[in-house]
Amino acid sequence: MSTLIEPALLEILACPACHCPLREDAEASELVCTDPACALAYPVRDHIPVLLIDEARKAA
Repeated sequence: MSTLIEPALLEILACPACHCPLREDAEASELVCTDPACALAYPVRDHIPVLLIDEARKAA
């Protein structure tokens, strides 16, 4: 399985909107908030997470 970002970095990242942990969605090249009420998906471009609420989309 291919990772989008380094596992150590993923451990310390949090959703900017609700501060819950993020999980990788490698197929969509996104980091997705683990809080079902928030569920924002942030794009990862060139292995760099774009953690801007304005750039996020609501995950399905």
